[in-house]
Amino acid sequence: MESIYSVEMQQIVKRFGSVVANDNVDFYAKPGEIHALLGENGAGKSTMMCMLSGVYRPTSGEILIHGEKARIRSPKDAMKLGVGMVFQNFRLVQTLTAAENIILGEKSSFWRGAKWLRDKQEEIEGIADRFGLAFPVDRPIWQLSVGEQQRVEIVKTLYRGASLIILDEPTSVLTPGEAEQLFETLQHMKREGKTVILTTHKLKEVMAVSDHISVMRKGKMIHSMAKSETNERDLAKLMVGKEIGEPRPLAPRQSGKPLLTVQQVDVFADHGRKTLDGFTLHVNEGEIVGVAGVAGNGQKELAEVLTGLRSWKRGAIHFNGEALKNGSVKGAIEAGIAHVPENRMKSGLAGSLGVVDNLLFKSYRSEERSRFGFLRTGHNREWSQSLVEQFDVKTPNLDTPVQQLSGGNQQKLLLAREVHQQPLLMVAVHPTQGLDVGATEGVHRLLTDMRGEGKSVLLISEDLDEVMQLSDRILVIYNGQIVGELPRSEANRETIGMYMAGLRVVDAQKEEAAV
Repeated sequence: MESIYSVEMQQIVKRFGSVVANDNVDFYAKPGEIHALLGENGAGKSTMMCMLSGVYRPTSGEILIHGEKARIRSPKDAMKLGVGMVFQNFRLVQTLTAAENIILGEKSSFWRGAKWLRDKQEEIEGIADRFGLAFPVDRPIWQLSVGEQQRVEIVKTLYRGASLIILDEPTSVLTPGEAEQLFETLQHMKREGKTVILTTHKLKEVMAVSDHISVMRKGKMIHSMAKSETNERDLAKLMVGKEIGEPRPLAPRQSGKPLLTVQQVDVFADHGRKTLDGFTLHVNEGEIVGVAGVAGNGQKELAEVLTGLRSWKRGAIHFNGEALKNGSVKGAIEAGIAHVPENRMKSGLAGSLGVVDNLLFKSYRSEERSRFGFLRTGHNREWSQSLVEQFDVKTPNLDTPVQQLSGGNQQKLLLAREVHQQPLLMVAVHPTQGLDVGATEGVHRLLTDMRGEGKSVLLISEDLDEVMQLSDRILVIYNGQIVGELPRSEANRETIGMYMAGLRVVDAQKEEAAV
């Protein structure tokens, strides 16, 4: 009898040493179905999908593809079976171009000359344009923003024509318009009979696009149901095992004197293009300023300039009444600027090192952490354990390499280190990217608590709901300039979205031309 399922994962167990990531989990998905897999960070959903895509092998259990037992020992095996996955942590070669990453490993004719590569680039550009996921195909990956890199991953899977497509947090760095375009693409895949498995923490997206929903918690499958049988509040409760409160309204607060001023600053990216052009902004004490914009419009370079990771060529930056040192990470730390980068594993954490070492990065020179040039090992471990408990970082032990932690726990560890420094300004770039509802609530509480203590936050995010919920003022960046500023009371998704797309800029230019 032919199976009605395109994929069946039966009694799956996965152990990493003494840690049980998946405990006898059953998962089923049908052809022509968009199936959402929900769960807290560390619930085991990404591990399940990594086994389906050939990255991991199950300790025990069976995987069936279209009713046939599958032996998936590598991503190559998975692709032969029509299984493709877009990972939250990108699988891209930094020194190769976007097009080269997409065609990497492809079998084709023996001769691969310039014309062959041009044809492939045109084919890739056609797919990217069709799905609204444009990026420069001839530019090396290391020169692309996180949003552009994720677009490369999505197009890579579409290019290879998988019939069972797994998307791990696919809309994390997409604008609302791009997300809508992606959802239309998913619906098109569904109509063609493909299976789409969507792992996400965004409950609104789940309710908007999915047909069936499965919820995992602490390595076990808790419930599986049709979308019509549930709602956002019930899903949140299933995910975390308790009721999630409504977002706390931002308490009215009079902001203080200017803490950060950026005046007419020019910044160039690694590929030589000017990414901030006469850029100007200010942040006052005790306020959260949100910066919204499509990925690749200068947000990455803005955060790097403020935290000392990149130099500026023209203009001036003053912080707390003094000129900020140009291109000095140490100067930014000593001034009181903390940083949550857009790519935590590239710029925020050292994946091969343990929890203690990562927490020590910014404080190992202090008297509390070292004496006479030697680290206070025992004292530092006690201090690290207290931060792990305070910020609810789930880790097997303090020596576990942080690359083995879930994305949410990596982010909580990073925030623990930054908040502990008692900064005057937190530059937070996509601080809740990839986090579940419980962890997101915790991060939002940390940022609003900083505001309540008279400290400041520069929130750079493409999640408009997050920006509108947390910000006192909202700035919109486009082509390296601030093109719109709205107080919280006047902000709405439509207006911000128009600024993000450059439509308001075009309208303003037309008005000036008419005058």
